[in-house]
Amino acid sequence: MNLFDNAYRGRRVLLTGHTGFKGSWLALWLSRLGANVTGASLAPATTPSHWDLLEADIEDRRIDIRDEEGMSRLVKEVEPEFVFHLAAQSLVRRSYSAAVETWASNVMGTCHLLEACRQTPSVRAMIVVTTDKCYENREWIWGYRENDPLGGRDPYSASKAGAEMVAASYRASFFSEAGAPLLATARAGNVIGGGDWSQDRLIPDMVRAVEKGASLEIRSPNATRPWQHVLESLAGYLILGQRLLAGERQYADAWNFGPDPLGNRRVSDVLTRLNQYWPQAKWHLTSQVQPHEAGLLSLDSTKASTLLDWRPVWQLDDALRHTADWYYAWIASKEVISARQLERYIDDAAHAGAPWCKR
Repeated sequence: MNLFDNAYRGRRVLLTGHTGFKGSWLALWLSRLGANVTGASLAPATTPSHWDLLEADIEDRRIDIRDEEGMSRLVKEVEPEFVFHLAAQSLVRRSYSAAVETWASNVMGTCHLLEACRQTPSVRAMIVVTTDKCYENREWIWGYRENDPLGGRDPYSASKAGAEMVAASYRASFFSEAGAPLLATARAGNVIGGGDWSQDRLIPDMVRAVEKGASLEIRSPNATRPWQHVLESLAGYLILGQRLLAGERQYADAWNFGPDPLGNRRVSDVLTRLNQYWPQAKWHLTSQVQPHEAGLLSLDSTKASTLLDWRPVWQLDDALRHTADWYYAWIASKEVISARQLERYIDDAAHAGAPWCKR
């Protein structure tokens, strides 16, 4: 099957954050696409970790993106053609207790990487992955578009807005001339999927509660988020990267990759749907005062669907079912079904007529 016009086959790709949840899934997919991948990241933050379980066939380099000299040496040594930048401090609640680390990783880490890429002639294109939370949240009922103001109240959201500004500045200052590398940013929704054991994320927290036979403490049952399977956002990144590798400069911009409107659901709705797969799941509302988190958040992905022909393949119920299946396989027999689920996603995309997936 021809995926993304074989744009990644044989390419030297640098993937930062490959030991994280989303990064490990992307490492798996890039290997499937025949890319020569070098991962650059800290050690996995959880035990178990999806990265360790995958045993993916890529070069595994451990480095802190806050290390400017180390990042410079690594990029020059690898001489990547394409860079996916996913390394970050990615948790909202942790950003309150580790604000300086969050700013240093998410803003200066991005700056260190882009500066290293600027000094490395092999680099043709880059995608900096940020978040749906990079927008100045006004508790709107409609989705944020790429030209809406950036901002953030908590350190995580604000630092991701800062990463967007760093990328926009580098694009305008250093990557705007003909022949310069192409730089885009990507903003996805609340990604779910098997292999996530992060703290303070709804589904990993629920999995831990189910394993213990406990009731999960919920902070904001009425908060609305754009839920999507991790493979949906990664497909968007790979489509965008394909266009950048083709030298299409008009795609060097900011992009949203969020679910369709049916994927925008309250936390309580997602928990209710999960009960179809985990009848033993129980939850209760916390009585403790919590740090501020946005109440309403959704993305408008019209730009990606119109100009990149990207659309979700799995609806929310599909995403929840595949996520539940992954954890069931792991809990029951310690089986890791990520590669199988990736193939299922590709097959479903082909049946749906996704243009990036051709038989």
